[in-house]
Amino acid sequence: MRGASHRRPTNSFNPQPTPDHHRHQYATNTSRDSDASFASSRPSSIGVGRTADPYTEKAHQASAIRAINAYLSSHSSKLLPPNSTPSGKDITETLKYLLHQLDYESTKLEDDLASILKSLNCPFKFNKSTLRAPNTPHNWPSYVAIIHWLVQLAMYREDLAAKTGSLVENNSMFMYALDSYLNYIRGNDDSVLELDNEFMGKLGKERESVLENVRVLEASLKETEAKAEALRAGPTERERLEKERSVLEEDVKKFRAMIGEFTQGIEVLEKGLEEKRKEMETKVEEKKKLDEENDELKKRVEEQSFNPRDAERMKRELQVVDRDIVEAEASRNAWEEKMWDLDATIAHKFKEIEALAMECNQATRRLKLGNGYQYVPNANGSTASEIMGLDYKTTIKPGLESFAAAVKGSSMAKLEELILLQKQSSELAAKIEGKEIVPPHFNRILMKWKLS
Repeated sequence: MRGASHRRPTNSFNPQPTPDHHRHQYATNTSRDSDASFASSRPSSIGVGRTADPYTEKAHQASAIRAINAYLSSHSSKLLPPNSTPSGKDITETLKYLLHQLDYESTKLEDDLASILKSLNCPFKFNKSTLRAPNTPHNWPSYVAIIHWLVQLAMYREDLAAKTGSLVENNSMFMYALDSYLNYIRGNDDSVLELDNEFMGKLGKERESVLENVRVLEASLKETEAKAEALRAGPTERERLEKERSVLEEDVKKFRAMIGEFTQGIEVLEKGLEEKRKEMETKVEEKKKLDEENDELKKRVEEQSFNPRDAERMKRELQVVDRDIVEAEASRNAWEEKMWDLDATIAHKFKEIEALAMECNQATRRLKLGNGYQYVPNANGSTASEIMGLDYKTTIKPGLESFAAAVKGSSMAKLEELILLQKQSSELAAKIEGKEIVPPHFNRILMKWKLS
């Protein structure tokens, strides 16, 4: 193991100042500042710094004071009055607080402020004699500029410190190098090896994690490329929007047509409503007239005197009317019973008609009248032809008559043939009687012919 080194760090570890630092540090005015220097209309070009002319404007000055108060309020410090010039004590307290935030502890502000501002390269002019009355209208803009610049510098340093701390904490490589160097300086070789192994293990895990992320990203890239290819092959955004626009235009046309139809319907309904209003007004007037007539009739009835005989007569008439109503209900019940009996009889007869229709249809098919005559009973018919489904006189009767004429003709032909055969048989019998011997088999044939 190496011995621990206790040497003091050399000056090479301290950052060297930049050339601009020396230029700004020694470029200030070396002559004695006095009140007369502010009265000069043409200041010297050597180390005068930037003037605070913009801070003489009320708007710029108010904006700077708002920024100053925002910083002071975030640090729970005393604020400057925004609408009036603060006192000299408030200005000096604010300057001391800002210098403290910049790590400058000042015991006597009149002696230290100029050197501190000079070391910080303040771009604005400062005169020590103005600290006696910093809140005068002539000196106040310069102090606003200096305080505003110190606030910006303090905010920058705080932000830089925060970012530097987070950078060191989040940078594992930096922490590894720092711990390795510290262990090396202390001579802890075992700790260095252990730290190396631990860091390499972490680095391997991070490498695997990065490779896994790369694989995931590659898969995501392939999916994105597939989606991009699908987008290229499919319709463009403009075509899709144009299609949606055409669909929306068609919908708009339909909606306009519907609105037109609704408008027409509303007009028709308004016309109908107007007519209904007129009818209602007419009905109201008629009702008023009827009410007036009823009132007049009531008055007349009230004025009239009733006779007991008329009342008895009215009672008898009411009794007669009641009796007539009872008799009418009884007769209506009797007729209903008759109607039910008649419906039952009609249903029974209709069933008989259906049976007869079936027999007639079978007979018609046997007779071969032609044209496919068939009875189809209809219960809803009102005439005989509608009930049977056929008109007997115009459809069935002509066929039956033609069939009867044919049968009659065939009967006459058969009768003539029978007469001829009887004549022939009589002649044949006479011839046979003239002979003496008749064969027995011929007699049998003759008897059969006679019987037929």
